[in-house]
Parts: sequence; C-alpha cells; structure tokens
Amino acid sequence: MTENNTSGTKRRPDRAAFVIAAVLAIIAGVIAWNTANMGGAGSYSRLGPTAFPYAIAAALFVLAVWTVFAALRHDFPEREPQQFGPVIWIVGGLAAQMLLLKFVGFSIATGLLFAATARGFGRGPLWMTIPIGIVLSFVVWFIFSKGLQLSLPAGPLERFILG
Repeated sequence: MTENNTSGTKRRPDRAAFVIAAVLAIIAGVIAWNTANMGGAGSYSRLGPTAFPYAIAAALFVLAVWTVFAALRHDFPEREPQQFGPVIWIVGGLAAQMLLLKFVGFSIATGLLFAATARGFGRGPLWMTIPIGIVLSFVVWFIFSKGLQLSLPAGPLERFILG
C-alpha cells in the first residue's frame, strides 16, 4: 500500500510523523489523567473546571490519530536533510543564556542568544548581531522590569544604565 514518489522509489510510512503522533497521544493521556485525578475540581456542576482540559486532551488525541493516518497515506512532504550546524548554534545560544543569565543579566545573556540564533539562521556577523541583540534585549528588560514591574535578572549593564 505504498505510493510512488516522483523518483519512482517506494516510500515507507513517515516514522517522524509516527513519533509526533505518539507524543501527541501521550500528552493527551497525561492531560486526561491529571484532570481525572485533580482534587477539589468541584463536583457541583457537570460542566466545570475539568471540561476544558478534557476538551484539550480529546483534541490532541484526534490530532494524534489524524497524524497516523496522514503518515500512512504519505501526506507529509519529504523533508530536506537535517543540518546540524544551525541547530548547534541555536542550542548553544540557549545554553549560554541559561548559564550566564544570573551572572551577566538578562540583556547580555539574551543578546548572546539573539546573536547565536541569527548565526544559526545565517544572518549577519557576530560582531554586529551581538550588540543589536543586547540593545533589543535591554529594551525588553526595561519594558518588563520597569513598565510591568516584573522581576528579570539585572546584570552590570542594567545597573550601569539605570544607576
């Protein structure tokens, strides 16, 4: 029951789609199980705080089944080969942000993440994207920290600029 693609070779069912379907089904099961075991949900009404999580679980399960059928019918286009360089840049930038956030503050750590992500997508040299990322991250920090009164880690840059 396999279909021919444009090159004339037979395609197997899409294994990645099966993995996605399994993850969707597992998430649906976890949501349904947690909702069923939720204490104090209030049994005073049939339609209460548990209705929405059950609806989300049902929708995710339907998506999982749909994904399985799409994989069996070869409805997913063939993907290009994975390029690991950009992924390493982005994951490295995220790791750097998590490791440096407490020491250098939000602006510098997130600016480095911005630059690494830009590099992963093949945009701009680091000498240009790091300062741009730091400035944009400082603006975000300022809006969240001062405008919305949310606590984001302040580093030497934030303390220097705001005194």
